[in-house]
Amino acid sequence: MTSKLYEEDSHLREFSARVLDCRKEGDGWAVILDRTAFFPEGGGQEGDRGELENVRVLDTRILDGEILHLTDGPLPIGETVTGRLDWDLRFRRMQDHSGEHIVSGLVYQKYGYNNVGFHLGDGEVTLDFSGELTGPQLEEIELLANRAVTENIPVQTWYPDGDELAATEYRSKLDLTENVRLVRIPGIDTCACCAPHVKRTGEIGLIKILDFMRHRGGVRIHILCGMDALADYGARYRVTREISALLSAKQLETPGAVRRTLEELDAAKRQLGEERLRSALEKAAALEPTEGNLCLFFPELDLRALRELVNAGMEKCAGVCAAFTGGDGDWKFIIGSRHVDLKQESKAILAGIRGRGGGSPEMIQGSAAGSREEIEAWFAVYGN
Repeated sequence: MTSKLYEEDSHLREFSARVLDCRKEGDGWAVILDRTAFFPEGGGQEGDRGELENVRVLDTRILDGEILHLTDGPLPIGETVTGRLDWDLRFRRMQDHSGEHIVSGLVYQKYGYNNVGFHLGDGEVTLDFSGELTGPQLEEIELLANRAVTENIPVQTWYPDGDELAATEYRSKLDLTENVRLVRIPGIDTCACCAPHVKRTGEIGLIKILDFMRHRGGVRIHILCGMDALADYGARYRVTREISALLSAKQLETPGAVRRTLEELDAAKRQLGEERLRSALEKAAALEPTEGNLCLFFPELDLRALRELVNAGMEKCAGVCAAFTGGDGDWKFIIGSRHVDLKQESKAILAGIRGRGGGSPEMIQGSAAGSREEIEAWFAVYGN
């Protein structure tokens, strides 16, 4: 049985250990040590990474009670090796995980909701709760969580005996009876957890709730803590700074500047659409009446304008007026007629233009995958 040094000292970064076993595992090797500071995946947290002597530890897992260090090279059985954690990764995960305990404990205290799902990887931390929470409620939880950080509360971990465990109220997703490791943040939370944690809440740094959504009758929230939260803030700041420069607006005034820009773009699009519609209608009015079909292509019209064009073209032909916008392979179309039952004819028309769609006896619309040349050739003979 491997001795779990990470339970004795969560801040141990380097250690020595004897190699008990080393076996081929897929493209790498699985190394078992007599003791380790590498935490294997568990409790919603992924396994540690780092180095053992001169090989990389790509992941750490537990299988049938054995802690496996998955490496990119073999190590001699019986040799004593030096292990070094990827400390930046480990510490970030401890910050996030301890921050999760604070948030989950506060939600349980205030609303009685259980944490029913938790994942901590290399991205955002997700927490699932058994009941719904509103934005203002989560803002209050975030404020209380950060107050707990500033109070620098000691984080306690221990294995209680049976009597103490039975007398202790704690959170757990499972019904546990023995070998239960508890993590307590006094006044905030007590939870069964096998993962390493910070020693005091002040080490967590900022706790930031990023987003939330309804999830399976409850709520899923996304959080980041400590260095991960700082990195996220830096990325968002750089984006905001760039947007503010592009809009010539102060950073905290960018939402208003974006709204104004979008309103101006919408107005410009409407004006451009009206100008294109006028141009298309002028061209339709100039068309000579025909006993056959009209097949019109205007790549930049919107569907409202296309419908107006078809309405005008229907008066000019004894067959169908087909108008297309877009480009080869991705046309949007509207087809109308005063004389042809298009609902009855739609199957043949859609097959001819490699299209999809439907509508009424007087008008159909949809999309077509044919080229302009193919479509024009088909309508040239349709109905003849």
